[in-house]
Amino acid sequence: MDRVRPRPALNAPGQRKSVFAEVGLVDDAVVRRVRSPAPMMLSYPKPWTRPARTVRFRSRNDIFDARAERDAEEVDDDDWESASVLDSDTDRQEIRFQASSYTKLYRLGLLAILFALMLPVLQIDLMIPVGVKGGMIPQDAIESVNKHGLERRDDTETQVCKRWAGQSAVVNGTLYMYGFRSITDAKQSDNTWTNDFLSLDLTKSWQISNPSLTGLPKPSGPPAVSLGYLWNSHSSLYLYGGEFSEDPKESPTANTLWEYNVSNKQWIEHKDPKSSAGDNAADAGQSIQRAAEGAGISVANLGRGWYFGGHLDDYTTEGWSNQVPRKYLKSLLEFTYPGYSNDAVDDLKDDNKAGQDGVYRNITEGGLQGTSSFPARADGTLVYIPGFGDQGTLLGLTGGDNDTFAQMNVIDVYDIAKSTWYKQSTSGTMPKYRVNPCAVVAAAADGSSYNVYMFGGQTLQPAGNQTQYDDMWILSVPAFAWIEVDQSKQSVPYARAGHSCHVWDGQMIVLGGYIDPEIGCESPGIYSFNMSSLSWGNQFTALTGDNALQAWDGKADGTGNPLAQQANQRGFDSKAGLEGSYGYAVPSAIQSVIGGKETGGATLTAPVQTPTEGPFKTGTAQTYTVTGPNGATITQITNGGNGGGNTGPNIGAIIAGTIAGVFFLIAAYFAFCAWIYRRQVQLWKQHATMVAARSNHEKTDGSNAAHGVGATLSSTKNSTDRGQRDFLGTQSSEGTGGVRTSDERGGASYLGAAGVAGAGGAGAAGGGVDPLGRRRSMDSSTDDLLDGQEPAFWGTRGVLLNPRRSLRVINRD
Repeated sequence: MDRVRPRPALNAPGQRKSVFAEVGLVDDAVVRRVRSPAPMMLSYPKPWTRPARTVRFRSRNDIFDARAERDAEEVDDDDWESASVLDSDTDRQEIRFQASSYTKLYRLGLLAILFALMLPVLQIDLMIPVGVKGGMIPQDAIESVNKHGLERRDDTETQVCKRWAGQSAVVNGTLYMYGFRSITDAKQSDNTWTNDFLSLDLTKSWQISNPSLTGLPKPSGPPAVSLGYLWNSHSSLYLYGGEFSEDPKESPTANTLWEYNVSNKQWIEHKDPKSSAGDNAADAGQSIQRAAEGAGISVANLGRGWYFGGHLDDYTTEGWSNQVPRKYLKSLLEFTYPGYSNDAVDDLKDDNKAGQDGVYRNITEGGLQGTSSFPARADGTLVYIPGFGDQGTLLGLTGGDNDTFAQMNVIDVYDIAKSTWYKQSTSGTMPKYRVNPCAVVAAAADGSSYNVYMFGGQTLQPAGNQTQYDDMWILSVPAFAWIEVDQSKQSVPYARAGHSCHVWDGQMIVLGGYIDPEIGCESPGIYSFNMSSLSWGNQFTALTGDNALQAWDGKADGTGNPLAQQANQRGFDSKAGLEGSYGYAVPSAIQSVIGGKETGGATLTAPVQTPTEGPFKTGTAQTYTVTGPNGATITQITNGGNGGGNTGPNIGAIIAGTIAGVFFLIAAYFAFCAWIYRRQVQLWKQHATMVAARSNHEKTDGSNAAHGVGATLSSTKNSTDRGQRDFLGTQSSEGTGGVRTSDERGGASYLGAAGVAGAGGAGAAGGGVDPLGRRRSMDSSTDDLLDGQEPAFWGTRGVLLNPRRSLRVINRD
């Protein structure tokens, strides 16, 4: 028996019925009976007609109450549906579009050319040749919040509008940044205090436009503070001091020292630090207060850090009344790192080591420190100079309080071993008084000079409307001679204050800073200054590289250099060289004042202004050998002080030139296409005007003929008219409409703009040859001109992607 399948009614009404029915109101059997036509026997083949599809809605009760019956019905429906779809697919016709292979190849070629022009831009990656890319924070970077579990904290955002007044330190080639004040929008004025935590890779080169910053997880314990200091040992960071938010106002908590263990990536809290007794220090057992706006310095080889001056107020100290005036300090707080000894501290004499909390000594009576000639100050700088004393010296530069500045012609000098302050006069042109600059030191290879680089700062008054500086000064020690750096022919960063500076591989890295509020965002706000060539560069160039990640084995030919010291100055005691001086060469501007050459050899080895007392009167410089027993140089310097800038290819200039060249070619192509488009539009307008005139003329002639006063158009038109028809017309076949003219010689009919559709087909039928014998096709440029539409610049048939086709129209004019 033939299979019974549902068929649509032979005379089904043309009106479409709704296929939606509310479940529960109509029985399923009724729905199927109403919507499906009656079955019929297939006794002879008949053209198949696809039935209308049905949409059915079922309730959950239907599914569970009548499963067997519904399954059977669904099988039938599925068979019906499958057969219907199969038959429909069988009858479906494939539509193919024919296009000119020549046009396709031409467009593909044009796209290939454009892609080739853009390929250098697409392949540019500024970080590949000269830098690194920060990766994902590993899972083990998740820090412990409490003993009950782990909590993942948000990573710090690396992109901000401005950043200033933070704490930073370098450990083994990584520069860590904590708690900078920042804004994400140029108009932001509050909520600027953060506990942001970032790292900057100094073992790889990077462009200042895209430094190798990595956002680290924001800690949950350390507070959001600014203007404190980040001490560092060889393995840890120690966050001391800083002030809490002013807007909105946040009350400070009890003072706590926070340690960050670099290898474990963990923050450790050291609560309620107390002072220890020692040389020229306050009594033991006193609580160490949190100060802000002081000057800090770390000397990892000595296992100590210092914090000089600063202030105390209701933004730094818990329980401080806002009715009590701010107190400026002249004290020097010393912190001995865990595991180190310090003979100036009573508890650490005889080679005793500091415990896990470290040891504090508050030096308040060191020499001139207790006299009126040694003013309290904030917003100054502190730098370390090896030699001249048994453990080196500290220099206190700039700073002041509400009324006075620290002098620039007399420098405060601290003898570390004797815990005593002295004064030392300077020579040369003196910089302007200032607060909030930054300063770093680079050592000559032989140790004959130590050159302090100071950048920026601002005036003290008027408060809230200070003037920032962008000048660079060098104080060459031991000559104590000021030298101004000529920056007149350079691109210098904006004038700033409250920025941080570090030296690595003979380059000064400048971080953030407060700039004129009228200036918009400054992102990323990190700069590099070549201390050998005295020039600002567009990139930081890593010289030590991965050697900073290797321990030094004590041998002259060892490769490890975790402190980036001059190769002949490596070590981990008080006689070792300065951190970050690797590759530094004494600039010619300094040589002209103190004598010598790039590797040192200064002839001016004592202060120009003879000291009356102190380490620079009685001490000697820590010098180093720059040649081995065989006479070979055992240190490395780069970019000798000729002011020539960075050596090697200028990556930035190469990239900029490539991009400029690509954009020039693109601009030239667009200009060429624009010229073609303008010419094509002019021709189109001329064509439209001529067609309209011809149409009006022929209508007039036809009217005259109807009234017996006209005549048919002559078949012997002059050559000028014929030439116009040859250019404007397209060959027509019978049945095509439009305004016609005739050429008796060729017997061919021509169409105006009104006969566009017929013209195209006729041209193809006629073999693609016009009366002048020129080849053409359905897609010819002449047809485009006569298609009754204004030429387009964009689109698949526009001038931009089809300049050659458009150019043919112009050439045929």
